Amino acid sequence: MRRVWGALALLGAAGLLGACSFSGHKNFETEGLIAPPQQCAVPPSTLGQAEKLSRIDEGNGCEVPNPWRVYSLATVQFSQPATLNCSMADPLNDWLNNIVQPAANASFGERVVSVDVLASYSCRPRNNVSGAKMSEHGFGNAIDIGAFTLEDGRKVTVLDGWYGRSDEQAFLREVRKDACGEFMTVLGPGSDSEHRNHIHLDLQQRRNHSTYCH
Repeated sequence: MRRVWGALALLGAAGLLGACSFSGHKNFETEGLIAPPQQCAVPPSTLGQAEKLSRIDEGNGCEVPNPWRVYSLATVQFSQPATLNCSMADPLNDWLNNIVQPAANASFGERVVSVDVLASYSCRPRNNVSGAKMSEHGFGNAIDIGAFTLEDGRKVTVLDGWYGRSDEQAFLREVRKDACGEFMTVLGPGSDSEHRNHIHLDLQQRRNHSTYCH
């Protein structure tokens, strides 16, 4: 019986790994995608708590030449470490400092002390749709924020707050709208069903340098 349970446990673990990673094969398109710069002007460790990682290259298009594991930025703690390409740290730090904190003060009269990170680096297609283009998450070039925790412990979630209390609506709409000045792509509730519970921020490199905020 122990052998049976052991085998089932191994199969379950393999299934979980398979669901979380697409390493070793390609179920997405990479044509037309532009990898982010390998260098960045400001090391993430000067902006918050972060550590340098070894180069990520899964051999199928997903790669982060200059990855960092980020635990906090702008004195805001992350619910889980975010694996990001180096260039993401500076605009994310600016967004937290110059947009999120003023909006939190205006709506709630207090600061944001932490954010819920739902996703950072992930080797997968956009919206997990097989055959779609590779997500910017595959470059470590994106982060998904699901909630903001205030000094008094109150948690403002994108899922409940977007159509919730007036102060939460005002705050979430402000931080999403003004993120477009820092990031090349900003998505959230109303973009599609996949983004109803988080704000997606990325630095997608487009040939015409355009932004997409929806």
